Amino acid sequence: MEGTNCEEESFFSLKYSGFDPEYVHVKEIESGKRKLDDFSLIFIPGGFSGGDYIRAGAIFGARLLSSRGKEMMEYIESEKPVIGVCNGFQVLTEMGILPDTEGNTEREVALTVNKSGRFECRYTYIRIKSQNAIMKQFSGQDSTWLVPVAHSEGRVMFRDNDEYKKLERSNQIPFVYSAPDGSESEYPWNPNGSFMGIAGLSNRKGNVIGLMPHPERIYFDNGQTGRFGNKSQTFGKLFFDQLYRYVADLN
Repeated sequence: MEGTNCEEESFFSLKYSGFDPEYVHVKEIESGKRKLDDFSLIFIPGGFSGGDYIRAGAIFGARLLSSRGKEMMEYIESEKPVIGVCNGFQVLTEMGILPDTEGNTEREVALTVNKSGRFECRYTYIRIKSQNAIMKQFSGQDSTWLVPVAHSEGRVMFRDNDEYKKLERSNQIPFVYSAPDGSESEYPWNPNGSFMGIAGLSNRKGNVIGLMPHPERIYFDNGQTGRFGNKSQTFGKLFFDQLYRYVADLN
Protein backbone atom coordinates (compact mmCIF):
# COMPACT_ATOMS: atom_id res chain seq x y z
CA MET A 1 0.00 0.00 0.00
CA GLU A 2 1.25 3.50 -0.85
CA GLY A 3 2.89 4.99 2.24
CA THR A 4 3.88 1.71 3.90
CA ASN A 5 7.54 1.96 4.89
CA CYS A 6 8.50 -0.95 7.15
CA GLU A 7 8.03 -3.79 4.68
CA GLU A 8 11.76 -4.47 4.23
CA GLU A 9 12.53 -4.86 7.94
CA SER A 10 9.43 -7.05 8.28
CA PHE A 11 10.42 -9.17 5.27
CA PHE A 12 13.88 -9.95 6.60
CA SER A 13 12.69 -10.56 10.17
CA LEU A 14 10.24 -13.15 8.84
CA LYS A 15 12.94 -14.66 6.64
CA TYR A 16 15.50 -14.95 9.44
CA SER A 17 12.93 -16.74 11.62
CA GLY A 18 12.28 -19.39 8.96
CA PHE A 19 9.49 -18.03 6.75
CA ASP A 20 9.64 -17.70 2.97
CA PRO A 21 8.07 -14.22 2.76
CA GLU A 22 7.08 -12.18 -0.27
CA TYR A 23 5.86 -8.66 -0.87
CA VAL A 24 2.22 -8.43 -1.95
CA HIS A 25 0.65 -5.09 -2.90
CA VAL A 26 -2.92 -4.39 -1.85
CA LYS A 27 -3.85 -4.02 -5.53
CA GLU A 28 -2.95 -7.67 -6.11
CA ILE A 29 -5.37 -8.65 -3.33
CA GLU A 30 -8.14 -6.31 -4.55
CA SER A 31 -7.92 -7.64 -8.12
CA GLY A 32 -8.03 -11.26 -6.99
CA LYS A 33 -4.61 -11.92 -8.54
CA ARG A 34 -3.48 -13.18 -5.15
CA LYS A 35 -5.71 -15.09 -2.71
CA LEU A 36 -5.25 -14.71 1.03
CA ASP A 37 -5.48 -18.45 1.53
CA ASP A 38 -2.30 -18.88 -0.52
CA PHE A 39 -0.38 -17.68 2.53
CA SER A 40 0.29 -19.13 5.98
CA LEU A 41 0.62 -15.66 7.53
CA ILE A 42 -0.60 -12.15 6.73
CA PHE A 43 1.67 -9.40 8.03
CA ILE A 44 0.61 -5.75 7.64
CA PRO A 45 3.65 -3.55 8.31
CA GLY A 46 3.97 -0.04 9.64
CA GLY A 47 4.16 3.27 7.83
CA PHE A 48 1.65 5.86 6.70
CA SER A 49 -0.66 3.95 4.37
CA GLY A 50 -2.72 6.27 2.20
CA GLY A 51 -0.83 9.18 3.75
CA ASP A 52 -2.84 8.65 6.97
CA TYR A 53 -5.54 10.81 5.43
CA ILE A 54 -8.92 10.69 7.22
CA ARG A 55 -7.39 8.60 10.05
CA ALA A 56 -4.30 6.43 10.32
CA GLY A 57 -5.01 3.10 8.58
CA ALA A 58 -8.52 4.11 7.46
CA ILE A 59 -7.92 3.98 3.69
CA PHE A 60 -5.96 0.72 3.72
CA GLY A 61 -8.57 -0.84 6.02
CA ALA A 62 -11.47 0.29 3.83
CA ARG A 63 -9.84 -1.10 0.69
CA LEU A 64 -9.20 -4.50 2.26
CA LEU A 65 -12.64 -4.67 3.86
CA SER A 66 -14.54 -3.77 0.68
CA SER A 67 -12.58 -6.10 -1.60
CA ARG A 68 -11.67 -9.06 0.59
CA GLY A 69 -13.49 -8.61 3.91
CA LYS A 70 -15.30 -11.97 3.80
CA GLU A 71 -12.13 -13.75 2.68
CA MET A 72 -10.19 -12.12 5.52
CA MET A 73 -12.74 -13.27 8.12
CA GLU A 74 -12.60 -16.83 6.76
CA TYR A 75 -8.81 -16.72 6.91
CA ILE A 76 -8.92 -15.65 10.55
CA GLU A 77 -11.49 -18.32 11.43
CA SER A 78 -9.06 -20.93 10.06
CA GLU A 79 -6.73 -19.79 12.90
CA LYS A 80 -3.97 -18.65 10.56
CA PRO A 81 -2.15 -15.63 12.00
CA VAL A 82 -2.73 -12.01 10.99
CA ILE A 83 -0.27 -9.48 12.40
CA GLY A 84 -0.51 -5.70 12.20
CA VAL A 85 2.37 -3.56 13.45
CA CYS A 86 1.89 0.16 14.12
CA ASN A 87 0.01 1.33 10.99
CA GLY A 88 -0.93 -2.32 10.47
CA PHE A 89 -2.52 -2.33 13.94
CA GLN A 90 -4.47 0.77 12.95
CA VAL A 91 -5.65 -1.00 9.77
CA LEU A 92 -6.96 -3.98 11.77
CA THR A 93 -8.89 -1.74 14.19
CA GLU A 94 -10.37 0.23 11.28
CA MET A 95 -11.60 -3.05 9.78
CA GLY A 96 -13.22 -4.09 13.08
CA ILE A 97 -11.03 -7.21 13.18
CA LEU A 98 -9.57 -6.05 16.48
CA PRO A 99 -10.51 -6.43 19.20
CA ASP A 100 -13.49 -8.62 18.12
CA THR A 101 -14.95 -9.09 21.59
CA GLU A 102 -17.79 -11.61 21.81
CA GLY A 103 -18.00 -11.80 18.01
CA ASN A 104 -18.67 -8.08 17.66
CA THR A 105 -16.90 -6.58 14.63
CA GLU A 106 -18.16 -3.05 15.21
CA ARG A 107 -15.45 -0.56 16.09
CA GLU A 108 -15.15 -0.52 19.87
CA VAL A 109 -11.59 0.80 20.05
CA ALA A 110 -9.73 3.73 18.51
CA LEU A 111 -6.04 4.41 18.05
CA THR A 112 -6.01 8.14 18.43
CA VAL A 113 -3.48 11.00 18.68
CA ASN A 114 -0.74 10.61 21.28
CA LYS A 115 -1.43 12.39 24.55
CA SER A 116 1.83 14.30 24.13
CA GLY A 117 0.47 15.76 20.88
CA ARG A 118 3.63 14.83 19.00
CA PHE A 119 5.31 12.04 17.06
CA GLU A 120 7.07 9.70 19.51
CA CYS A 121 10.10 7.94 18.01
CA ARG A 122 12.31 6.22 20.60
CA TYR A 123 12.73 3.18 22.82
CA THR A 124 10.50 2.10 25.65
CA TYR A 125 9.61 -1.19 27.41
CA ILE A 126 6.75 -3.67 27.30
CA ARG A 127 5.65 -6.62 29.40
CA ILE A 128 3.85 -9.71 28.13
CA LYS A 129 0.59 -9.45 30.03
CA SER A 130 -1.70 -12.33 29.13
CA GLN A 131 -1.96 -15.82 27.68
CA ASN A 132 -1.89 -15.78 23.89
CA ALA A 133 -2.03 -18.55 21.27
CA ILE A 134 1.06 -17.22 19.48
CA MET A 135 3.12 -15.96 22.41
CA LYS A 136 2.11 -18.76 24.79
CA GLN A 137 5.63 -19.96 25.62
CA PHE A 138 6.49 -16.57 27.05
CA SER A 139 3.16 -15.42 28.49
CA GLY A 140 3.20 -14.66 32.18
CA GLN A 141 6.88 -13.77 32.36
CA ASP A 142 7.64 -10.80 34.57
CA SER A 143 10.58 -9.57 32.51
CA THR A 144 10.47 -6.44 30.43
CA TRP A 145 11.45 -6.11 26.78
CA LEU A 146 13.06 -3.18 25.04
CA VAL A 147 11.05 -2.04 22.00
CA PRO A 148 11.19 0.86 19.53
CA VAL A 149 8.09 2.96 18.90
CA ALA A 150 7.47 5.49 16.12
CA HIS A 151 3.96 6.90 15.81
CA SER A 152 1.78 9.93 16.36
CA GLU A 153 -1.56 8.05 16.58
CA GLY A 154 -1.18 5.10 18.95
CA ARG A 155 -3.25 5.88 22.02
CA VAL A 156 -5.69 3.02 22.64
CA MET A 157 -9.09 4.32 23.75
CA PHE A 158 -12.38 2.48 24.30
CA ARG A 159 -15.97 3.49 23.89
CA ASP A 160 -16.43 2.59 27.56
CA ASN A 161 -14.53 0.85 30.34
CA ASP A 162 -16.66 -2.29 30.04
CA GLU A 163 -14.89 -3.03 26.77
CA TYR A 164 -11.53 -3.04 28.53
CA LYS A 165 -12.85 -5.41 31.21
CA LYS A 166 -14.10 -7.83 28.53
CA LEU A 167 -10.70 -7.83 26.86
CA GLU A 168 -8.88 -8.42 30.12
CA ARG A 169 -11.17 -11.33 31.03
CA SER A 170 -10.66 -12.97 27.64
CA ASN A 171 -6.85 -12.50 27.61
CA GLN A 172 -6.91 -10.15 24.62
CA ILE A 173 -4.26 -7.73 25.91
CA PRO A 174 -0.96 -9.47 25.15
CA PHE A 175 1.35 -6.47 25.63
CA VAL A 176 1.44 -3.44 27.93
CA TYR A 177 3.96 -0.63 28.25
CA SER A 178 6.04 -0.65 31.40
CA ALA A 179 8.83 1.08 33.23
CA PRO A 180 12.23 -0.66 33.01
CA ASP A 181 11.50 -2.54 36.26
CA GLY A 182 8.24 -3.94 34.87
CA SER A 183 5.93 -1.72 36.91
CA GLU A 184 2.92 0.09 35.47
CA SER A 185 3.91 3.38 34.00
CA GLU A 186 2.84 6.73 32.70
CA TYR A 187 4.57 8.93 30.12
CA PRO A 188 7.34 8.70 28.95
CA TRP A 189 7.35 4.88 29.26
CA ASN A 190 3.77 4.79 28.02
CA PRO A 191 4.63 6.84 24.92
CA ASN A 192 1.12 7.62 23.73
CA GLY A 193 -1.03 7.64 26.88
CA SER A 194 -2.88 4.40 26.02
CA PHE A 195 -5.57 3.37 28.49
CA MET A 196 -4.01 1.09 31.12
CA GLY A 197 -0.75 1.15 29.14
CA ILE A 198 -2.04 -1.08 26.34
CA ALA A 199 0.62 -1.69 23.68
CA GLY A 200 -1.19 -4.42 21.74
CA LEU A 201 -4.47 -6.27 21.34
CA SER A 202 -5.54 -9.65 19.99
CA ASN A 203 -8.77 -11.26 18.86
CA ARG A 204 -10.55 -13.89 20.96
CA LYS A 205 -8.67 -16.82 19.42
CA GLY A 206 -5.33 -15.05 19.80
CA ASN A 207 -4.25 -15.58 16.18
CA VAL A 208 -4.69 -11.91 15.26
CA ILE A 209 -2.34 -9.49 17.00
CA GLY A 210 -1.96 -5.75 16.60
CA LEU A 211 0.81 -3.88 18.38
CA MET A 212 2.21 -0.36 18.19
CA PRO A 213 5.89 -1.18 18.99
CA HIS A 214 8.04 -2.38 16.08
CA PRO A 215 9.49 -5.89 16.67
CA GLU A 216 10.96 -5.86 13.14
CA ARG A 217 13.19 -2.94 14.11
CA ILE A 218 14.84 -4.81 16.96
CA TYR A 219 15.42 -8.29 15.55
CA PHE A 220 19.19 -8.13 16.02
CA ASP A 221 20.96 -7.13 19.20
CA ASN A 222 23.48 -4.60 17.82
CA GLY A 223 24.41 -3.84 21.42
CA GLN A 224 20.92 -2.58 22.26
CA THR A 225 19.70 -5.32 24.58
CA GLY A 226 23.01 -5.49 26.41
CA ARG A 227 22.88 -1.76 26.96
CA PHE A 228 19.27 -1.57 28.12
CA GLY A 229 17.99 -4.98 29.12
CA ASN A 230 20.76 -7.54 29.51
CA LYS A 231 18.86 -10.26 27.67
CA SER A 232 20.15 -13.10 25.52
CA GLN A 233 17.72 -12.23 22.71
CA THR A 234 15.69 -9.31 21.49
CA PHE A 235 11.92 -8.97 21.59
CA GLY A 236 11.96 -8.91 17.79
CA LYS A 237 13.59 -12.33 17.46
CA LEU A 238 11.35 -13.72 20.18
CA PHE A 239 8.24 -12.41 18.43
CA PHE A 240 9.06 -13.69 14.94
CA ASP A 241 10.36 -17.04 16.21
CA GLN A 242 7.09 -17.53 18.07
CA LEU A 243 5.15 -16.71 14.91
CA TYR A 244 7.09 -19.36 13.03
CA ARG A 245 6.47 -21.99 15.72
CA TYR A 246 2.77 -21.21 15.71
CA VAL A 247 2.49 -21.60 11.92
CA ALA A 248 4.59 -24.78 11.98
CA ASP A 249 2.26 -26.27 14.61
CA LEU A 250 -0.78 -25.43 12.45
CA ASN A 251 0.71 -27.44 9.60
